[in-house]
Amino acid sequence: MQLQEQTPLYSKLLQFQSENNISFHVPGHKNGELLSYDDEWEGLLWKFDVTELNGLDDLHAPAGVIADAEQLLTDFYGVKKSYFLVNGSTVGNLAMILSALKEGDKVFVQRNSHKSIMNGIKLAKAQPILLSPDYEEDWKVEMPLSVKTIKQAIAQFPNVKTLILTYPNYYGMVGELEKIIQLAHANRICVLVDEAHGAHFRGNSHFPSSAVQLGADIVVQSAHKTLPALTMGAYLHYNTDFIRQQEVKSYLEMLQSSSPSYLIMASLDKARQYLATYKMEDWDYLEKTITEFRNELQMIPQLNVLNYPYQGDPLKITVQSTTDISGFEIQKRLEKEGIYTELADSYNVLFVFPLLKKQMAFPLDNIIIKIKKALTGISSGYSFKKELDQSIKKREDIVELKLSEKEQAQRSKLEVLLSDALHAVCAEAIIPYPPGIPLLMPGEEITEYHIDQIKKLLKNGARFQGSSSIYNNKINIYEK
Repeated sequence: MQLQEQTPLYSKLLQFQSENNISFHVPGHKNGELLSYDDEWEGLLWKFDVTELNGLDDLHAPAGVIADAEQLLTDFYGVKKSYFLVNGSTVGNLAMILSALKEGDKVFVQRNSHKSIMNGIKLAKAQPILLSPDYEEDWKVEMPLSVKTIKQAIAQFPNVKTLILTYPNYYGMVGELEKIIQLAHANRICVLVDEAHGAHFRGNSHFPSSAVQLGADIVVQSAHKTLPALTMGAYLHYNTDFIRQQEVKSYLEMLQSSSPSYLIMASLDKARQYLATYKMEDWDYLEKTITEFRNELQMIPQLNVLNYPYQGDPLKITVQSTTDISGFEIQKRLEKEGIYTELADSYNVLFVFPLLKKQMAFPLDNIIIKIKKALTGISSGYSFKKELDQSIKKREDIVELKLSEKEQAQRSKLEVLLSDALHAVCAEAIIPYPPGIPLLMPGEEITEYHIDQIKKLLKNGARFQGSSSIYNNKINIYEK
């Protein structure tokens, strides 16, 4: 075959889907399974890929069907204005941050935020004040931010007027968001929320409350993560008096594609309809199916199904290894059996369960058989609880960068061994992926905590975005 006759990506996707793999990851349509109830939509995907023709409206100046679809979204979420996003939550996060911050502004930001949040702050040339969440010892993951930390931050930096939060966290934990929003508003602080994994919260009272319902000023959601929308389909909900709506709209026009995908927009319309018509009988069926799945998983000796310390998202199911192999290794073994999970860390594996409606088929029996097969021959009984993460005690809860964006631009960079980087200023973003949350930011001091975490992640087979030097235990720092 001649080289130009090959279609490597297209062919790989055809092969991958022909293997009938099981999706416990995003996007929420689960390889199209949640769309199978609507054969017309499923069969017309390619024909829906059109452009701004007469009668089909224009995303950047909607006055027809797109305006109608966005109005239905606005009404469903109960906000001042909702927008379709075709460049993912990333573009929504960038737009809300750029509309809220000006150069030199200080901003409170949750330490374990997605890289798009950190990139937005960088583009705004603002100064982040990083707030660390509490650490959950049993799960061995960071929880959402606490009211206590927010109070400490306000006392230390009383002039900061913007707070950026992530809700829920990647593992589905929700925390004290309502109290935090009330505290922030009492101090005239605008609250921006990356609710990438919570678009479905509005669909039923048994889910945690959405950040929109709890009073956040601007909320961005990845519709494609848990709803049956195509990848890159997202929503932005504007509901504030702190920021002019025109500011947000202007940045969306600048940042979004001038050729928005009608496929993605149509899927956003369908995803809203799917959620808005979610009935109590659908929830009862979903709850029954999730409970059955969790019970079957708990009977597998190599896994421990974790329960939320407080309220959490029932679609997120986290299992912890009871063996001497890491979550990363368990994930690889599951993939060999055709089961693809959302993420793994050193201890855990995360399943994202589909938002099923009543009578939607889901092959639980076959899935459990495959999981048991993947873990055959691995001894259980090992407890990671014996390995308390002492490095967490070395972490600072409230951190300002050592170098501003302007100061960083004036410094030269130097690559050094990780072991020689203690107390140096980091010159690159160190981002384990997934979930895409920076462990280290450019301009941040490298501490024992950071070095310990990087070494542990490397040992357990984690992947990183950015410089490949990290795999050789090297890191870029700024010269003094």
